[in-house]
Parts: sequence; C-alpha cells; structure tokens
Amino acid sequence: MNALPYCRKEVIGDCTLYLGDCMEILPVIGKVDAVITDPPYGINAARARNSQKWRWKDYGGGEWDRERPSPELIKAIVLKARDVILWGGNYFSDLLQPSQKWLVWDKGQTDFSLADCELAWCSFDGAIRRIEYSRSKAIQDGKQHPTQKPVEVMSWCLAQIPKAKIILDPFMGSGTTGVACARGGRAFIGVEIDPGYFEIACDRIRKAYAQPDMFVAAPKPEPEVQFGLTLEGGDA
Repeated sequence: MNALPYCRKEVIGDCTLYLGDCMEILPVIGKVDAVITDPPYGINAARARNSQKWRWKDYGGGEWDRERPSPELIKAIVLKARDVILWGGNYFSDLLQPSQKWLVWDKGQTDFSLADCELAWCSFDGAIRRIEYSRSKAIQDGKQHPTQKPVEVMSWCLAQIPKAKIILDPFMGSGTTGVACARGGRAFIGVEIDPGYFEIACDRIRKAYAQPDMFVAAPKPEPEVQFGLTLEGGDA
C-alpha cells in the first residue's frame, strides 16, 4: 500500500480531483483508460503577459513552466494508459516513441507572435486530425490559466477515444479536461499542484455538472473534502 503524507481530495460527480504533486500521486492511482494532458513545456509561459498591443491578460508570475517535466515523469504518465494524448508533443519528441497519430489545434491566425497551432502526440495509431478553433474564441471561453485549452478542443480529444471511460489528467490546471469529461459523461481523475488553479478547476467542474448536457447522467452525491488521505493503489 502506498500512502501520501498529505493530500486534498475532492469528488464532484464522476470527477476525482487531487491537490498535490502528480509525481507523488501517480503511483497510488491505478491504471486508467486514457490520459489526456497538457504538461508544462518549459517555455516560461507563466510569465506575466500584459502587452497593450495584444491585450494579453496578466495571469501573474510563477515557476511552474520554468522547465519541462522530467523524463521519468513523462514515462510514468505514458505508462498509465494504452491511449495517451499529450499536448506539446513537439517539446517532448526526444522522450516519446515515434507516432503516426497527431492532433493539431489550428488557431486560425498566421504570423502571430505565438504559434499558429499546437500539436498533441498520440500513443495510438490513426490518421492525423485537425480542429480549427480561433484564438479569439479561446479567449472568450472563460480563460483563467495562461495555457488553458478550450473546452471544445478537449471534447474533440475525447471523441478520438470513444471507448475510454476513465480519463486522467496529471496536469489538470484550471480543469478543462475535467469539464469536457463532465459534459461528455466520462469519469475523470485530475491532479493539480497549484492550490489556486485547483480551486478554479473545482469550481468549473461543479458548474459543468450544474448545467449538464441532456444525455449526460446526473452526478453522484459529493463526499466531504478529505485531508491527510491514505490512498491505495488501484483505488482512484
């Protein structure tokens, strides 16, 4: 049995959220059907963006994107499921196996100061797929994290793995993957190390369940928040 010295856990409907370091929490989470995640790329995206020219929002500073996750952590994530969708795959190409399957988020604007598109590496085979979702629409999607993906993009990711029932995101951030799962009737496990973003993720997922899609089952009752958890392997 593996135990964590301290962990906060929230269960909201079919979403189980952990506040803590994913390197410590991953070993006590059993196998899942799929991983969909957007790790830090190590490009210092946490820096304040307050350009008047581009009207960037200032999200404040932080050290979370000073460097990319360790090779050991990327390996641990990839081994958690057969189906893995890892955004920023081009930043981890030296750590990932060659793949014919990539997902492309086309932001509908070229020659911008940032990338025209983003790439996701997939652990499973298939044709390359692309979604076009404009940068301006993404900003209007209630963006609360500097690298937050639109809900529509993450829902599109879920559509690539229709049989996966339990989805893990070890870098949950503001919880967009969890929102997409709540709306799409999938179970979700999320891990976030930053307390502020953890609270944002909890709030967004609660709101997603409060306004469910018509074909999504109603959430189960929420247990109380737990502190100082002892978690057993395979019991997510």
